[in-house]
Amino acid sequence: MSAIGDVVWPEADERVVEVPPTAMGERIDRFLASVFPDLSRSQVQRLIEQGLVLYDGRLTRASQSIRPGIAIQVTIPPPIPTELVPEPIPLDVVYEDADIAVINKPAGMVVHPAPGHARGTLVNALLARYPDLAIGGEVRPGIVHRLDRDTSGLLVIARHDHAMRDLIAQQQARRMRKLYLALVVGRPPESGTIDAPIGRDPRDRLRMAVVPDGRPARTHYRLLATFGDYSLLEVQLETGRTHQIRVHLRHLGYPIVGDPVYGPRRSHLRLSRQFLHAGQLGLFHPRDGRWQEYTAPLPSDLATVLRQLSDKVSYC
Repeated sequence: MSAIGDVVWPEADERVVEVPPTAMGERIDRFLASVFPDLSRSQVQRLIEQGLVLYDGRLTRASQSIRPGIAIQVTIPPPIPTELVPEPIPLDVVYEDADIAVINKPAGMVVHPAPGHARGTLVNALLARYPDLAIGGEVRPGIVHRLDRDTSGLLVIARHDHAMRDLIAQQQARRMRKLYLALVVGRPPESGTIDAPIGRDPRDRLRMAVVPDGRPARTHYRLLATFGDYSLLEVQLETGRTHQIRVHLRHLGYPIVGDPVYGPRRSHLRLSRQFLHAGQLGLFHPRDGRWQEYTAPLPSDLATVLRQLSDKVSYC
């Protein structure tokens, strides 16, 4: 990491991936976008054009057809050193006052600047909407918790230091309530708890996995409906590990539909991202301790998938 002013920026990100047998014949740009979900296909193509992707140690082109066993090296340069820039990006604000804001984040929006995503993030949008938002040297000003780029739904934002401390304390004490909707492959039992530690996957350090020496992680779920070979779950987090729901449901044997990292490789459902939506959020307001609950409806892309499956539905 390197420090510029009050902002800490990461160094270049070096990644290596070996082509698995299941990817035989795929285009290299499509393959890399699927194994690195923080990179879009167009970003991969730009990296290739810049000579930052090596296929078997050589420069390549976006249309390169890949073969199993070949190593691909990707170098992602750090963001251009600059101050965080407010950007007037439209936000779906579910609630706001002088202390907090609750945002319904769309799929595709990155929460904070990162390699490959220096601009256009939720943080950039927040700085434009709330110019007095305290930065305090953090790359994620006001961000209490995060959602993956392609997970939609509710996030609470602290607008000053006191609110930040209070909300983080609620989260650590597990007093904050976060409910998600997830469509998975298969039909799990009607309810259950997944209690399994999560850490870096020893076989692929870019992924997370259930590992014996990982950090404790607990996820509760409840079956809401079945759609033939698919099931709609209400999921509640007790802890907040990276990719927790995605990893835990895969570990249980019911991967999330559309998940490019932990889900089934192919699905006949037309969905360009994982079916995971943070639809309900409950918390105690930092100013007066009142319990408050917020909801966000299912986005149109996910609602469309459910409508397509509706002729097979049987509610539980």
